[in-house]
Amino acid sequence: MKLQLLYNEYLNLKFNRGLPSVQTDCFEYGLCEDDSAELFFVGRENESFIEWADELQPKDPNYTVNPDWKPLLSDFFEHLDVYDELILYYLLFTINKTMSIVKLNPYNAMNDFMKNYCFFQLTQLTHASRLNDEQRQQLRDFFFFFYLYTHPVNEETLYSFSFRGQDLVHTKTNIHMEHYFTVYHDYYSEHLDKYRDTLFIAPHEIAACKHLTMELLRSIVGKSPKLVMPPEEGLDDVLRLINDVDYLIHRYYENKTMVFGMMKAFLSDDRSNPYREHCFRTLLQNYVCYILYFKFDEINNLVDYFKGIPSWCETIINKIFTDAIFIQKIMRQNRIDITEYENVVEFFDEEARRIYL
Repeated sequence: MKLQLLYNEYLNLKFNRGLPSVQTDCFEYGLCEDDSAELFFVGRENESFIEWADELQPKDPNYTVNPDWKPLLSDFFEHLDVYDELILYYLLFTINKTMSIVKLNPYNAMNDFMKNYCFFQLTQLTHASRLNDEQRQQLRDFFFFFYLYTHPVNEETLYSFSFRGQDLVHTKTNIHMEHYFTVYHDYYSEHLDKYRDTLFIAPHEIAACKHLTMELLRSIVGKSPKLVMPPEEGLDDVLRLINDVDYLIHRYYENKTMVFGMMKAFLSDDRSNPYREHCFRTLLQNYVCYILYFKFDEINNLVDYFKGIPSWCETIINKIFTDAIFIQKIMRQNRIDITEYENVVEFFDEEARRIYL
């Protein structure tokens, strides 16, 4: 399965692009009763990718004074306890949920955008040669934190993993997640008869789930080709900045007014649709994460360029500050007081003022 094709289909449905569906090997999107969309096995409308392991969720040991059972895979991972097992399950569910399309409301819209954004950026980082190793690691930790945070997961899960090179590791046990998920799927495939009352899929379907989970994980850790946002008429410049982090960084520091000019050209284009808006939001958060993350004062150059058109400056500033909370985290890390940037604050709308002032 090519994850890029599946990602294109995800964006096609999520943003109502109206493009013909592309048949993937094992899965296809189907609408659910709540107007969300999930990946289902081809030809099986009642069995989804996300649900196959749902009935296999480990019992929560936090509700038992002295848990007296062993983790399912304790024979394979001797340092694993029942608390760790549940955390690893939560990670599996989070990864598998990446390609789900949820019905948006005012309470989940920001989290949905941020999780999708972070997943996409995690696939980009390994290929960003204009970042040094320290910068890549900083951003990888940053994006992975928000990928989990906006899912959301509990606090224990949020801080349980770390990157070791291009491997995601459960820090406490040193279990490599690629290995763990391989053993996990293989176990259920080989012992399917024990779970006939719980699992209603065939071994080859478990293998398909394993393959997709591993593709998602390998994309997160940078072992797979980077994903790209698919083309759209009139978005060539914006998409090039989004799909090539090196190009964005190079062009910005070579001629930042050219990058600002691309933002201006987008705002001057009357065409609007959900996908175009998503791409512009993504570009602005790229500016936050790849430029302001390392040099926050660069925001002054953005305001100086756009202040002659106050309505556009207001649009950009408020998207930067209210579409996501990345910039909030960056300011907190660097002890930046936004009130010292009066030229920025003057463009805040009511929502931005409520959050930051």
